[in-house]
Amino acid sequence: MPRTITIVTADVDRTTLDYYRDLLSRLGHQVIPADNGRKLVELCRARRPDLIITDVNLGDGDGIELAAEANREHAMPVIVVASRYDPEVQTRARIARVMAFLVKPVKPEDLAAAVDIGLARFEELQLLQKEMVALRQSLEDRKLLERAKGVVIRRVGVPEAEAFRNLRRLASDRNIKLAELARDVLAAEEIFAELDRL
Repeated sequence: MPRTITIVTADVDRTTLDYYRDLLSRLGHQVIPADNGRKLVELCRARRPDLIITDVNLGDGDGIELAAEANREHAMPVIVVASRYDPEVQTRARIARVMAFLVKPVKPEDLAAAVDIGLARFEELQLLQKEMVALRQSLEDRKLLERAKGVVIRRVGVPEAEAFRNLRRLASDRNIKLAELARDVLAAEEIFAELDRL
């Protein structure tokens, strides 16, 4: 069974907003309408929705830019709707990482598919970004550990394998992560280096 999500819909046309509300409510979603760009941003800040569906022209601003502004505080997928096909608008939407681009009149099946696919793509993108952050952190931790091993080798006078074992054992004894211990070792080495210069 599809999950219920909160969707902010933005359009200057009340009939379009009613259409979205009726259709998306039938799909089991909670719908919050905004009839201008200012309301779109305010509602996104206050309600932190799961998805935005916005027209390109919101009267008081550009829907793509305003959705991007709302996304700076709380990341969420965006579906952009245009009154006609415009390659320039589609390019801007792609650059802004919009999850789907629809042209009016929006058919019920197209909107339902865009919501489903847009959510799935956004979740995949979020997962990839988390994996990239974790990979970067892992590489950074590895560099710290290599530097800390070098300090232990120089200060204690043991081979590389033993330096690593000593670091791992000490981290375990202190119940801290190896990277945290490596930072402590490097900080201590900086102090010793300063003392050596005195």
